[in-house]
Amino acid sequence: MLKVNNLSVSVNDKILLSDFNIDINDGEIHVLMGPNGAGKSTLCKVLFNNPDYTINSGNIIFNNVDITNMDPSEISKLGMYIVNQSPISIEGVSNAEMLRIALEERTGEKVGIFKFNKELEDVCTKLNIPKDFIFRGINEGMSGGERKKNELLHMWILKPSFIILDEIDSGLDVDALKIVANNLIEYKKEYNCSILIVTHHEKLIELMHPDYVHIVKNGKVSKTGDYNLAINTLKEGFINGTLDMTGSISNE
Repeated sequence: MLKVNNLSVSVNDKILLSDFNIDINDGEIHVLMGPNGAGKSTLCKVLFNNPDYTINSGNIIFNNVDITNMDPSEISKLGMYIVNQSPISIEGVSNAEMLRIALEERTGEKVGIFKFNKELEDVCTKLNIPKDFIFRGINEGMSGGERKKNELLHMWILKPSFIILDEIDSGLDVDALKIVANNLIEYKKEYNCSILIVTHHEKLIELMHPDYVHIVKNGKVSKTGDYNLAINTLKEGFINGTLDMTGSISNE
């Protein structure tokens, strides 16, 4: 599915990732943990070839295709999808309009409006969001939690095979977190997708129960384990420190 090989990344000559390696197979859930500034969100952005970052060495292989220097729109068409920490709003472009155009570009076929609208309504029910979200501008006038659910509305319609979640728990209350996690679990069961999650939220980790957990330090993976590594890290903190609520390290 995804192979990141010896990836080194910088911004304005500052090294953010150094010889970063990760291998994610079909149907696996991986979690990235680590202190602020370790490189977790950087990796998420670089996987979509964000132009603000410079790839100095290494490569990214997705479904046997080298996407290291590929245009983000082309990466998306291959089946990769990202939910950022703070999804942007786009006024004047409705969810339905964007998703219909995206589907037609991906498949080359005309979207049947009746079936399309019915699917959108069904997903709104799954996510416990108003059906009028379908015709609202993308994330327009929505709270942080509503934006995350709206991004999952897009996920259900676009049907990606690889999903990146960069602190999707941010802005979610307990009930919304359960809805988001349950939708992700249901989606994974239906489409056997792979998921990469950046989080320090114990409840999300418990609900998603990842196959692999990676501790990121100084721009590279310093330790890899299973679900228990995440739980132990949340209890004991990172090396020589304790994890506070923001994910930073405070020595005691």
